[in-house]
Amino acid sequence: MANDQAKTYQDTIVLILVFFAMIWSILGMIAGVYVAAELIWPTLDFGQPWLSFGRLRTLHTNAVIFGFGVSALMATGFYSVQRTSHITLFAPKLAWFTCWAWQLIILTGGISLLMGLNGGKGYAELEWPFDLAITVVWVCFAIVFFGTIANRKIKQIYISNWFYGAMIIVIAMLHIFNSLAIPVTMTKSYSLFAGAQDAILQWWYGHNAVGFLLTGGFLGMLYYFLPKHADRPIWSYRLSIIAFWAFTYSYIWAGPHHLHFSSIPEWVQNLGMVMSLILLAPSWATMINGVMTVSTASEKLRTDPALKFIVLSLAFYGLATFEGPMMAIKSVNVVSHFTDWTIGHVHSGALGWNALITFGTFYFMVPRLVGAKLYSDRLANIHFWLALAGTMLYVLSMWGAGITQGILWLSLDELGELRYSFRDIVSSMPPYYGLRLVAGLLFLSGTFLMVINLYRTVAGKTVIKVSPPPVTGAIGNEV
Repeated sequence: MANDQAKTYQDTIVLILVFFAMIWSILGMIAGVYVAAELIWPTLDFGQPWLSFGRLRTLHTNAVIFGFGVSALMATGFYSVQRTSHITLFAPKLAWFTCWAWQLIILTGGISLLMGLNGGKGYAELEWPFDLAITVVWVCFAIVFFGTIANRKIKQIYISNWFYGAMIIVIAMLHIFNSLAIPVTMTKSYSLFAGAQDAILQWWYGHNAVGFLLTGGFLGMLYYFLPKHADRPIWSYRLSIIAFWAFTYSYIWAGPHHLHFSSIPEWVQNLGMVMSLILLAPSWATMINGVMTVSTASEKLRTDPALKFIVLSLAFYGLATFEGPMMAIKSVNVVSHFTDWTIGHVHSGALGWNALITFGTFYFMVPRLVGAKLYSDRLANIHFWLALAGTMLYVLSMWGAGITQGILWLSLDELGELRYSFRDIVSSMPPYYGLRLVAGLLFLSGTFLMVINLYRTVAGKTVIKVSPPPVTGAIGNEV
C-alpha cells in the first residue's frame, strides 16, 4: 500500500498521446480540406493517383478518426482512469507500447491507403495485416485500462470508466467480426461475407464504430472532464448510469438504418429505425445532465475558453443525436439517403461534438500536466469562434446541398420520368462546396492556433509528478 502511494501517475504518456492527436488532427484536416477543394476543381489531383479523391478521402477519415480521435481517447482514458482509481497505470511499459504501436499503425496504414491498398469497407479500409496489428494493440489497450481498474484503491467505478470500458469491449468485437477475411496476398484479401450479409455486418460495424468510439468513448471524456472543469459534481449520477445502460443496449441495433430501401430484410430495416428513435432518450438524458451540471457555473463559462468548448460540444451532441434518429425514419431517409445531408450530419457530430470536446479537454488538461497556465486565453477564444463559425458553415452548406439533391432527385415530370439528370444536379453543387471549403479552412485555422497555443504552454517544461491521494483502508469510498 505504501509503495503504491509513493508511485506517481504515468502522465508523460498522456502528453505524448496529446501531441500525436494534434499532429493527426492537422494532417487529417489538411487532407479533408484538399478533397473538399477537389470537388470544386477535380484537376487538383494533377493526374497523381495518390492525390485522387478516393485515396485522400480515406486518408482523411482514418487520420481524424483513428489518429486524432483514438489518440485523444487513449490520452484522456489513461489520464482519468488513474485519477478515478487512485492508482498509477497498470503495466506502464505495455501502455507505452500501445502508444507507439498505434502511431506506427496509423502512419503505415495511411501510406498504404495512398498507395491504393484498400479493403473496400467504410471506416475499415486497411488491409488484413493492419487488422491483425490493430487487434493486438487494442488488446494491449484493454489490458492496461482494465488492469488499472482491477487494481483501483477506491470501491466505485466512476461513470466515465464505464463508457471508456464499453468502447474498448464493443470496438474489439466489431473490429474482429467485420475484419474476418480470406487473405490472397500480403496486400489483398476478400471479406468472409458477401452480398446483403456483408452489408449488414459492415453497417453493424460502421454505425457502432461511430456509436461506441465517437460517441461512447467521448462520453467517457465528457463525464470526467466536464464536472472536473466546472468544479461541480455531475448533476445526476443516477441519470448517468441509466443513460449508460440505455445507450449500450439500444445503439448496437441501430446500424440497419443505413440500409433503408436495400435488399436486406424489411424487418431488419424497421428494427434499425425503431432502435434509432429509442436512442433519443439516453442521448438527450446525457445532454441534459451535462447542461444542468454547468448551469450554476455561468461566471466560469463566460471567462474560461476550455469550458466554452466543452459546453458548445454538448449543444452539437444534442443536435447530432436528434438529427440522426430523424434521418433514420424512412420518409425522411428517402430524401437524405446518398446526399450531402448525410455528410453534414456526420460533421455536425465529428466537428461539433468530437473535435470541440477534445479541444476543450486539451485546453484544460495540458496546462495541468506541466503545472503552468495556458499560454494565451486570447488565442483559445479566437480558436473557439473559428471552430464555431467553421462548424456552422459546414453543416448549413451540406444541409442546403443535401436537401437540394434529395428533392431534385425525387422530382418527376408529367410522364413520370426524372425531371433532372444526375449531371444537372451535380453541376449545381459548386456554390455549396465552396462554402464547405471555406468552413474547412476556418476550422483548420483554429486548430493551428490550438497547436501553437499548447506548444507554447509546454515549451521548456516537464510533466509534473502527481501521486495518488491517500485512501482509507485497502478499498476506500472516495471518488
